[in-house]
Amino acid sequence: MAAPALDVAALRRRFPALARPLAFLDGPGGTQVPDTVIEAVAGYLAESNANLGGPFATSRESDLVVSRARIAAAAFLGCSPDEVGFGPNMTTLNFALSRAAGRELAPGDEIVATRLDHDANVAPWLELARDRDLVVRLVELTGDCRLDLADLEHKLSGRTRIVAFPWASNAVGTVTDVRRVADLAHEAGALAWVDAVHFAPHGPIDVRAAGADVLLCSPYKFFGPHLGLFYGRREVLERWRPYKVRPADDEPIGHRFETGTQPHEALAGFAAAVEYVRSVGWDAIRAHERELSRRFLDGLPARYRLHGPAGPDGRTPTFALTHPTRSAWEVAKALGERGIAVWPGNYYALEVMRRLGLEDGAVRVGFVHYNTAEEVERVLVELDDLAAPGGAA
Repeated sequence: MAAPALDVAALRRRFPALARPLAFLDGPGGTQVPDTVIEAVAGYLAESNANLGGPFATSRESDLVVSRARIAAAAFLGCSPDEVGFGPNMTTLNFALSRAAGRELAPGDEIVATRLDHDANVAPWLELARDRDLVVRLVELTGDCRLDLADLEHKLSGRTRIVAFPWASNAVGTVTDVRRVADLAHEAGALAWVDAVHFAPHGPIDVRAAGADVLLCSPYKFFGPHLGLFYGRREVLERWRPYKVRPADDEPIGHRFETGTQPHEALAGFAAAVEYVRSVGWDAIRAHERELSRRFLDGLPARYRLHGPAGPDGRTPTFALTHPTRSAWEVAKALGERGIAVWPGNYYALEVMRRLGLEDGAVRVGFVHYNTAEEVERVLVELDDLAAPGGAA
């Protein structure tokens, strides 16, 4: 059965930012937000702004906002509402959770991370290793920037305690076989610790089917406000001692790892973003993004080098390119001057860029479901012009 077609024009009318002539091909760095998310954030600040647990109306309304956000997170991730928690961003949450996990690690224990990761799922382990005298091993990549599963198996040992890896690469778009990696981690007696930040806007997440013990993502990457979200399997969260202030509640279990007052207005917007994604539907999103990917790959000027998978399978619609003579910054700046937003650099994916030998990084072109075929053609025309001998500056 064919996936339902998206009415992209109608969807775009729900995103105020898209009224600008700028082509937003910067989705991997953060997406734009629909009207309902904006209304939810503004509505909370206008009508319900208060701290939690008070015996008055706005506080009770804030309690309800937080409860709804947990229910929305559980629906989005496929878990129980008490297994989720929020924070300012994924990186901050990962430093906090890794510190809690570190309390049960001993000198000489090993953590396996990958060269496919954003540094937010590498640096916390390097810092923890420095503090606790641990060993961090990095899994290598194949030639097309996929995770080398044979190398992963080689690096697992009886001392491996955590395997940290991305569901998808924010740099080159590669999608990982999450269940396979999680199974290998569990066979070694380790936790499967998943960075799903880049994957979250492109496909459904089911933490139980994936075998994840910990998973983190960022709602601002899937049409919501700036916020971090994590899942932790109940049995894991229950055995960890969190870093928290003494008066903070211990229930729900995920709340133990939230520090301070949460951004309630962002939680209201997050719940609206989850509902927005549900209303559009993953089948329609994935079919549209696949078509955008096919168009882009078919039309990419031959003088550019594409880093990562060459076809639309096993990847997100995120593409890392290098120009034959110009730096990533020069290409991105030229595109920006022509009304096309793309990112240059390494996007904090340090190990990927080192593996590719790209000291200055690459140009990242990223599509999400609100992008159009016309925008794909527009960026291809401009890339072709910039790649032509003596092309416009």
